[in-house]
Amino acid sequence: MKYYFNKSIFHDNMKILSNYSSIKEKIKEVCERVGRDPEEITLVAVSKTFPFTRIIELNSIGHMDFGENKIREMRDKYYNISFQYSGKINWHMVGHLQSNKVKDIIAFIHLIHSVDTYNLAEVIDTTAKKINKKVDILIQVNTSNEPQKYGVAPDETERLCRQISLLENVNIKGLMTMAKFTDDRDEIRGNFRTLKGLFDKIKPDYPDFKYLSMGMTGDYDIAIEEGSNMLRIGTAIFGERVAKD
Repeated sequence: MKYYFNKSIFHDNMKILSNYSSIKEKIKEVCERVGRDPEEITLVAVSKTFPFTRIIELNSIGHMDFGENKIREMRDKYYNISFQYSGKINWHMVGHLQSNKVKDIIAFIHLIHSVDTYNLAEVIDTTAKKINKKVDILIQVNTSNEPQKYGVAPDETERLCRQISLLENVNIKGLMTMAKFTDDRDEIRGNFRTLKGLFDKIKPDYPDFKYLSMGMTGDYDIAIEEGSNMLRIGTAIFGERVAKD
């Protein structure tokens, strides 16, 4: 039997590992510039649209946190990887989550970043109870006040946290936002600063508050400067995405 070496796959994997090393170094440089410890930053590698083999490749060098924004894609990758690989992976749901899809990921999800209504949190709670699991979530806040974006309004965030905190099988671990897609870095900074202000205000009442999830490939440096300790980075690691049908 002959075995063939796939140069294309090898090149793609090496490129991802190089990209990963580069972004880790850049994060370190930003942290050092602003007097922060890079070890306090959790990097979520957003692997959406890329094959599960890329996740295995990155996980094999020690990276554990991976994000997806589509339920079906996350579920399929989880099962494909689980059937043939024993590495420890923390799965993050970073996209909008529909209530009727909660059941598809509840058993293996590590952190849901995108809870923005009590109804969704209630479904997570009810579904988690069935398998005797407590699910960690972040509250998504629409700090840019864009009507097309998901997320609770900043001035409604405290009330939503209070409501959700009464649910037995849901743990609020912090806040998440996506800055406005703009070249105006001052506006981006303002979006992040709004979330950091909310985080600092709410945290004393919630001992489990740990994560401030903000910053992606185009704005992670600003996010770190404004206090983020969880970055969601895809393109800078995996490369440009090809749109799917």
